[in-house]
Amino acid sequence: MSKVMIVDDAAFMRITIKNMLKKSPHEVVGEAENGRVAVERYKALRPDIITMDITMPEMDGLTALKEIMSINPSANVIMVSAMGQEAMVREAIMNGAKGFIVKPFKEDGILAAIDKLA
Repeated sequence: MSKVMIVDDAAFMRITIKNMLKKSPHEVVGEAENGRVAVERYKALRPDIITMDITMPEMDGLTALKEIMSINPSANVIMVSAMGQEAMVREAIMNGAKGFIVKPFKEDGILAAIDKLA
């Protein structure tokens, strides 16, 4: 079982992912509404896996990814992107993201991405 933190500025997206994970062996240990909060919660919670939205206010997902990777170079971060963000996804992978999911995603897609890292 992996401990998962969900990072997305849209509350409904966090709820959607959390509901999908309820049917899996993974446990949601925290949520964050922007990258700045995600970095602070990462330090406190040390989740096994993070789902990280790319586009957020205050601190975007790429910046948060870089900060988390500087804290723990082996952190498991899965980027969640909208269509058309391929350049950002490539940059995220080069900066240590272990995977990505494109919105709108299906339940089996997010579970497969998390299971691959669990």
